[in-house]
Amino acid sequence: QAQLVESGGGSVQAGGSLRLSCAVSLYSYTGGCMGWLRQPPGKEREGVAAITVHGGRTTYADSVQGRFTISRDNAKNTVHLQMNSLKPEDAAMYYCAADRSGWGPRICQVVAGTGSPQWANAHWGQGTQVTVSS
Repeated sequence: QAQLVESGGGSVQAGGSLRLSCAVSLYSYTGGCMGWLRQPPGKEREGVAAITVHGGRTTYADSVQGRFTISRDNAKNTVHLQMNSLKPEDAAMYYCAADRSGWGPRICQVVAGTGSPQWANAHWGQGTQVTVSS
């Protein structure tokens, strides 16, 4: 069973930046996509950004396009999310997600809005809190 280990997150003022990282602890990971979803208080989990493991094609939610950048390091099975120009509405619990080996690119489809988090049946991180003060 894969484990997703997240790091980063925290509190920042509006306009500031944060960087999230996520490592998949699975030898020879072959999932289709890795990415980030977030869940604001009282709301459903929503896609933020995703990247194909092979090819590095990225997908972003409209709300973060131009401000967030996702990248990956396949040698380390790691994905990063650089978040710039943060807004109070970006505050949420952020979850790393990774398609199961041999599956995908379901997480990319979730971020693109053509699939649900439940349908993706992905591996999930424990979540890391991002707080943005105005």
